[in-house]
Amino acid sequence: MDPVKEAERIKDQIIAWRRDFHMWPELKYEEERTSKIVEEHLREWGYRIKRVGTGIIADIGEGEKTIALRADMDALPVQEENDVPYKSRVPGKMHACGHDAHTAMLLGAGKIIAEHIDEFNGRVRLVFQPAEEGGNGALKMIEGGALKGVDAIFGFHVWMDLPSGVIGIREGPFLAGAGFFEAKIIGKGGHGASPHETVDPIPIASEIVLALQTVVSRNVDPKETAVVSVTAINGGTTFNVIPEKVSLKGTFRFYKNEVGDILKKRIKEIAEGVSSAHGAKAKVSVQDLTPPTINDPDMAQFAREVAEKYGLRHGEVPPTMGAEDFAYYLQRVPGAFLALGIRNEEKGIVYPHHHPKFDVDEDVLHLGTAMEVALAREFLR
Repeated sequence: MDPVKEAERIKDQIIAWRRDFHMWPELKYEEERTSKIVEEHLREWGYRIKRVGTGIIADIGEGEKTIALRADMDALPVQEENDVPYKSRVPGKMHACGHDAHTAMLLGAGKIIAEHIDEFNGRVRLVFQPAEEGGNGALKMIEGGALKGVDAIFGFHVWMDLPSGVIGIREGPFLAGAGFFEAKIIGKGGHGASPHETVDPIPIASEIVLALQTVVSRNVDPKETAVVSVTAINGGTTFNVIPEKVSLKGTFRFYKNEVGDILKKRIKEIAEGVSSAHGAKAKVSVQDLTPPTINDPDMAQFAREVAEKYGLRHGEVPPTMGAEDFAYYLQRVPGAFLALGIRNEEKGIVYPHHHPKFDVDEDVLHLGTAMEVALAREFLR
């Protein structure tokens, strides 16, 4: 069995699945239609199914070793702007990050593996996960038993920063750990003509925004990497009223947990300290979202060897400050998160993830399927 040839054989089916999922996007923990379609196919092919909410754990084969392959299924609250036949049919919802492609690729791998299960010396587990986009669906799947008995796990993400068809492989930190914060600055409102009678939260919030820019430049070791971004400011309603409150929201990113601890500490100290200095109060919430996605070096090397054996183009993918809850799987089981390049300037496929015009080069999706099948085949020899 040649995984590449088998994937090429069902290339059109993979594209058809992807287009169907794309036309009917579902947000986190709402993936009822998507998971129903996936489950129906898997049952037909002989998989043993366990439902975890809208998630699916599907096993096939027997043996001492188990490899898990994961795809996420949720979409984003984005209004699609592409003019394509498979454009989203659901207003305000779009597969703007490629999870439709991930689901279709793994469904294709599931079909091929089922047809050749006698050639696999062990068990293959497919994990179709809900709520990657801010919902930490990975934790729900782990709680539901997704990693029970698993020896290794691999996942794929389509990648706009890689040329179409290239598989990106990286050892160690690949994606950042992420968290978010919210600060409510509480002052004293009043008339815009009498600022001396108020405690104006607007300049206080402005000062906090500027001060937060020094966290990375002055509190983090220059040899490390980190991000603090304020992404929302809300306060006031009209031109002649100083509001009582202003709220700030933002995110922070890091590769090392000790750096993340510095960011969380300083965000809180700055928001509270600047507010206090001006006679205001600050209610600050700083929360973790996901840990860094750190690929096991041995599993990354294994992936390289598999790609080379089957003639799949591959290269090193640069790290990014984006985040992925696949990190939770890698905290518990050796594995690697891989990228499949989809950038194709000739086709106009150049828009970044989460953009209203994001799209994927469908002609290379079968290569992701082939790699997933090949990983399982080689791991279970």
